[in-house]
Amino acid sequence: MRSTTGWQADSTTRTLRRAALERRELRPDDIAVRVDYCGVCHTDLHALQALESDTNGVLVPGHEFTGVVTEVGSAVPDFSPGDPVAVGNIVDSCGTCRMCQAGQENFCREFPTLTYGGTDRQDGSTTLGGYSREYVVSNRFAYPLPAGLDAAATAPLLCAGVTVWEPLQALGVGPGNTVAVAGLGGLGHLAVKMATALGATTSVISRSLDKAHEARGLGAEGFIVSTDPEQMEAVRDHFDVVIDTISAPHDLAPYLRVTAMDGTLSHLGHLGPVTVGTMDLLIGRKKLSSAGSGGHPSTAAMLHFCAEHGITADIELLPSSQVNKALERLARNDVRYRFVLDMSDLD
Repeated sequence: MRSTTGWQADSTTRTLRRAALERRELRPDDIAVRVDYCGVCHTDLHALQALESDTNGVLVPGHEFTGVVTEVGSAVPDFSPGDPVAVGNIVDSCGTCRMCQAGQENFCREFPTLTYGGTDRQDGSTTLGGYSREYVVSNRFAYPLPAGLDAAATAPLLCAGVTVWEPLQALGVGPGNTVAVAGLGGLGHLAVKMATALGATTSVISRSLDKAHEARGLGAEGFIVSTDPEQMEAVRDHFDVVIDTISAPHDLAPYLRVTAMDGTLSHLGHLGPVTVGTMDLLIGRKKLSSAGSGGHPSTAAMLHFCAEHGITADIELLPSSQVNKALERLARNDVRYRFVLDMSDLD
């Protein structure tokens, strides 16, 4: 086994503590990555909050990171030591089901192996995430980091970025389309940047005017206050695509009402149950969809697009020793727009 250091959950306090970790020895198709920067996702916070005090499991969060290859397995064709790479929230899949064959490993019928909290398909061990100084991953689930992209600000693209990229691509967003982004956080600010770069006329829907200036700075042409009935009525049946990134439970009806005829509301932020009135779909033949992460082709295309258009996340970079502070602030939504941990202090 290979030894490294990372931030492991304490099941009693639900905080993270520095700990020695073990990684597997490299398989023929593996690469070892020195993790330089790891994004902090709401999923990490939820996983920590859900940890049972009597669990025997080990939790090391982190599933959006960038770093440098330090070693390669004997059958790795495309990576060499020294190559900058990025890794997202999927590190394996069955590779044979229809979804995997279609390049949608994120929808693997046998469920993809997640970067942390997953089950390794070969040895049955629990995967430990990117809040660590080294990660060992199959080369099939690592991506070359395009030149010109800041490594720290690119890390969130591997989760938040591809999560909003998938529906934008699946729904064919481009010039001539109108897009609204509901919620201006880690997902939402990237949705605004990407939709704008794709050529769509983009607006932000938010609860107050507080973020209007920020939204326009990201490229949004319009700003709608969701708590203002007159403003919402003015854009009724208006947007071809509404990207809903709101992370808390909420009523979908207002966002379906501003969706245009034959348009789509893509619900991304809150992954719990929702209730939808059929009439809200019926009037205007509106569609409700969702998306999650991305397969290899989509993730690679997203990174290429972001490099071409200079898109990265707006981040607050913290030393990894401040991970618990970052999670506490994230729980209060006190971040613009994504925390990223600098893992070099684990040396």
